[in-house]
Amino acid sequence: MSLARQDSQPRLSPLKAMTFGRGFALSLVVVLLILTGAMWGIWPAIWQDLAAARPRAPDFAVLAELSPVVKIHLYTALAALALGAVLMAARKGRTFHRVAGWMWVALVMTTALSTLFITSLSPGRWSLIHLFTGWTLIILPLAVMWARRRDVARHRRAMMGLFYGAFAINLAFTFIPGRTMWTLFFG
Repeated sequence: MSLARQDSQPRLSPLKAMTFGRGFALSLVVVLLILTGAMWGIWPAIWQDLAAARPRAPDFAVLAELSPVVKIHLYTALAALALGAVLMAARKGRTFHRVAGWMWVALVMTTALSTLFITSLSPGRWSLIHLFTGWTLIILPLAVMWARRRDVARHRRAMMGLFYGAFAINLAFTFIPGRTMWTLFFG
């Protein structure tokens, strides 16, 4: 009698078994609810600032006053956002996608690592927004590994999650009254 596996499903390694389906989406919603709850006490002030907000041209004096780490974070995040939008629209698997993809990975990694030195929301310690940093530092290398192993579906989900989650959602947080982007365009 053979000791071979009787079921038709091959055994997956723990890394291959990771997926980003409903459980991941639920986790993201929970993190957003936690962040919203943590900010609940300041919502009245935010709504007052939003009601009084009038967009204007960027105040470059604000940029000049930023620390070098915040400048690195801002410029690499904006470059990654622009390049990521191009990568989302471009044809996948070609030389451009691979070269631009490595550039995007370098920009995202630099952006994420720079946040470890930015503690302006909670002076001297990390804030809840740094959860996105941890998520990025875990998922980005996995996404690269999945691309190198030609696991296109996981690579696509991870990279789209990083682009939309780490950049689109975080972009909304940068425009909270009192933060740098708010001050740059509204303050």
